[in-house]
Amino acid sequence: MSSIDLGLSFKAYDVRGIVGETITAATVEATGAAFVDVLSLAGQTVLVGGDMRPSSPEFAAAFAHGAAGRGANILMLGLISTDELYYACGSLDAAGVVFTASHNPAQYNGMKMAKPGAVPVSSDTGMFEIRDRAQKYLETGIPDGTETGTIAETNVLSGYAGYLRSLVDLTGIRPLKVVVDAGNGMAGMTTPAVLGDSFLPALPLEIVPLYFELDGTFPSHPANPLEPENLVDLQAAVREHGADIGLAFDGDADRCFVIDDTGTVVSPSAVTALVARREIARAQAAGEEHPAVIHNLITSRAVPETISAAGGRAVRTRVGHSFIKAHMAEEKAVFGGEHSAHYYFRDFYNADTGMLAAMHVLAALGEQRAPLSELAAEYDPYHATGELNSQVEDKAAAVARVLADFAPALAAHPAAGGTAATAATCPTAYAGTGVNVDRLDGTTVIADNGSWWFNLRPSNTEPFLRLNAEATNPALLNTLREHVLARVREAA
Repeated sequence: MSSIDLGLSFKAYDVRGIVGETITAATVEATGAAFVDVLSLAGQTVLVGGDMRPSSPEFAAAFAHGAAGRGANILMLGLISTDELYYACGSLDAAGVVFTASHNPAQYNGMKMAKPGAVPVSSDTGMFEIRDRAQKYLETGIPDGTETGTIAETNVLSGYAGYLRSLVDLTGIRPLKVVVDAGNGMAGMTTPAVLGDSFLPALPLEIVPLYFELDGTFPSHPANPLEPENLVDLQAAVREHGADIGLAFDGDADRCFVIDDTGTVVSPSAVTALVARREIARAQAAGEEHPAVIHNLITSRAVPETISAAGGRAVRTRVGHSFIKAHMAEEKAVFGGEHSAHYYFRDFYNADTGMLAAMHVLAALGEQRAPLSELAAEYDPYHATGELNSQVEDKAAAVARVLADFAPALAAHPAAGGTAATAATCPTAYAGTGVNVDRLDGTTVIADNGSWWFNLRPSNTEPFLRLNAEATNPALLNTLREHVLARVREAA
C-alpha cells in the first residue's frame, strides 16, 4: 500500500520526482509491472538501464522485478546514457527504460521510456495509462503473472559507439583539440567510447576532459548546459588550452552544447542549420529529393533558410520532443533540431542524441581549415534574445496587451490568427510594418518585411510567460525586447 500520488512525478514525456518522496522503489516496481501490462510486453524483451545517480541501480532493479513479475524478459544494461537506451531499443527492437532525471539536481530521479524501435512513450502513447495502472498496483498490490520472466545482463556501449562511428566518418579530418565537459554525467563514459579509443581505433582528436568522473551528486556544477553559468568552466578551458572546440553535455548526455574557439557559445539554431545541411546532402547523394528537416518554431529564421537553400524541405513544429519525433516519423525527415539543443536523426531511430550532433560539428570543422567561430557565423546571421521568462499570473491578458500594440485589429478578435494587420500603434521602430500572427504554439508575431519576430509561450506548469525574439540587428532586437517585456510585465 502507498499513498504516493504518481501524478506528481508522471509528466507528459517522462517521469521525474524527488527520490524518497514522489519516486521510490515501490512506485518504480509498480511502474515496471504497469509498463509490461499496458504495452503488452509479457513474453517480450524489456531493456533496463540507468545513469550515475545514486538511486538509479536500486530503481533499475525494482523496475526489473516488477516487469519480470508480469512476464517480461529483462535485459539489464547497467550504466547507460539516454541515447544509449534509444540505440538499444532501436537495434534490438525492444522496449526499454532508463533511470535519469536529465539535468535536474541530485535529489531527483526519473524514467524515460521507449517502445520497440525507440518509439517514445508519452502522454499520447501510453504514459498516463501506465501511471494509472501503476497507481492501482500501489494501492491494491501487483498481481502475479501467469509466468515470471527472466533477468539477464548485457552491455551496449561498444555497439553504440560503433554505430555512431558508422554514421559520421571522422577518420580523415584534420587534428582537433576538443574540450569536453561531461558535468560528472554519462558523457564521462560515452565520450571515451565514441571519440576516444576505448573500443575503436583512435581518431585525430585530442580530448581534454572536464568532470568525467561519474557522480550523480554533481559536485562540479549542475549538469545543465542550458544555463550560461554552467558553461563558464568549459569556456575558460577552451581558451586556456587553445582548443578548436568545446562540447558540454547534460546529465544523461542526450543534449550537447557547442563552444567555439573563442569561448563563445554556438547557438543551437546554428548547430541545427549546420547539421541539417550535412544530412540533406547525404540524403541527396543517396537519391532522395527534397529531404524533410524538422525544426521548432523558435529556432532562428536561418534554420529554414539554410534548409531551403540546401534543397531540403523545412517543416515547422511546436516546441517539445514528442512533437518533433512525431513529425520525424510522419515526414520521414532526415533530421530535426530544437533551440534547446536536442537533435534528432532518422538514422538514429528518429531519436535524439547529443553525441551524434557533436560528431557532425566535428566533421564539418575538421573537413575545412577555418576556425569554428568563422564556420558557425555562416549559420548565425541574426540576433536573438534566447528564452526570457516573466512571472505573470494572467498570461492571456499579458499577450493581449502586447497584441494591442503590434496588431490592434487582431487584438479585437483574438481567434483570428493568421491575418495581416498594420502595427499602427507600435513604437516608431515598427511603424508601418505589416505583421502576421500565428498560434501554432503560443503567439508568434512576424514582421512582413522579415526584420524581426517574437514568440510568447505560456508555461503549462509555472506562472511564466516565455519570450523568444529575433531581429536583423542588435538595436532593433533591443527595442523589440524591451517593448514586449514592458507590456508583458506591466501588471506583474
